[in-house]
Amino acid sequence: MSKIAPISGFPEYSPGQRIVEQRFLDVIRETFELHGFASIETRAIEPIERLRSQGEDADKEIYGIARLAGGDAEGMRWGLHFDLTVPFARYVLENAGTLEFPFRRYQIQKAWRGERPQEGRYREFTQADIDVVDVGTLAPHFEAEMPLVVADVFEKFPIGDFVIQVNNRKLANGFYAGLGITDVAGTLRIIDKLDKIGPDAVADLLTAAGCTATQAQACLDLAAIRTPDLGFVDQVRALGVDHPLLDEGLDALAAVIETAAANAPGRVVAALKIARGLDYYTGTVYETQLVGHEDWGAVCSGGRYDALASDGRTTYPGVGISIGVSRILGLLFGHGRLAATRSTPACVLVAVTDEASRPASTAVATALRARGIACEVAPKADKFGKQIRYADRRRIPYVWFPRDDGDQVKDIRSGDQVAADPAAWTPPAADLRPDVLMGD
Repeated sequence: MSKIAPISGFPEYSPGQRIVEQRFLDVIRETFELHGFASIETRAIEPIERLRSQGEDADKEIYGIARLAGGDAEGMRWGLHFDLTVPFARYVLENAGTLEFPFRRYQIQKAWRGERPQEGRYREFTQADIDVVDVGTLAPHFEAEMPLVVADVFEKFPIGDFVIQVNNRKLANGFYAGLGITDVAGTLRIIDKLDKIGPDAVADLLTAAGCTATQAQACLDLAAIRTPDLGFVDQVRALGVDHPLLDEGLDALAAVIETAAANAPGRVVAALKIARGLDYYTGTVYETQLVGHEDWGAVCSGGRYDALASDGRTTYPGVGISIGVSRILGLLFGHGRLAATRSTPACVLVAVTDEASRPASTAVATALRARGIACEVAPKADKFGKQIRYADRRRIPYVWFPRDDGDQVKDIRSGDQVAADPAAWTPPAADLRPDVLMGD
């Protein structure tokens, strides 16, 4: 056999980490459904031409799919999706005749991206997306709804403080056009590098791309504006640039900030450096950061798109946001910030007196499970001390002892042992399943 070795960029979690991941996914799923989003799942592959159409850097992202016996000519027609927005747009086009619009969907799936693995960035990862799409036009209030859903999710995560940064592509595009810059899309992509390379390097790139020094400085001045309220409007106006598209963007962003202030106070800020590099965004864009860990970058992002889903006759504009589940967990695990209180869902170990009495122990476990109490039966009929140590290693808090004169259950943390009936005994709610703890 070939030597077994991990493959970089394809994380595999321990049982305890997997418990944490499942808890996060439960929170996401339940919160998305509280906001009225319905679940779908799309296939893992899309035509390479469609994936390539999503920007000049798309080729770097795509893992092509080929059958070993099929040859490149047939196999490389498809690639693994590198996000969930592109397959969702295709899904809308294929199923438009049966969907109810505006269509609200959530999707929690794996994606694959051909980038260099590093902390918090993987080649295989899980995303959790929500989108709202409509036919022909999409009401702007949906753009204000996205950060409310994200704030609701993140409030329930044991991850500390966070902030959702919001900007609007129309605001940025109108500002650049008002300055006389012709390559608006290219300017956005350069501004999107601010956090990675800093303002001086961005200014150099802008001038190299054809901007004057005055234009480059104005772009940086715009990107420096950040307010938790509507103060950004006056700050932008003070820069002295006029353009109709800029006016539209200011109004749209102001509506998002007002809605957020009323429904998720302190969680959303107008940050005019947010650009998002993907070409299909046309309106509001979002990036979420963990406070105190801004160097980790965005852990949740998205935006509005008006032309991503179109069959040539009808356009289905939408707005969506994506939570980088693997990114968040990878960063927090890597820094020792998250852990489960135990590595098994079982909160009870049912002891086995001897192998002849194993059926009685199994019957106890069956009765407990029927009442929603996770448990396992001891793997061996060892001395009870060994069985208790087995439970302790796995941090199972209770050991159940079937007895002819009446069963007993022991809390091995405190040493308390009491009589118990499997048809009636219930542990404290906090012990029913593993908890997720956040470290310093």
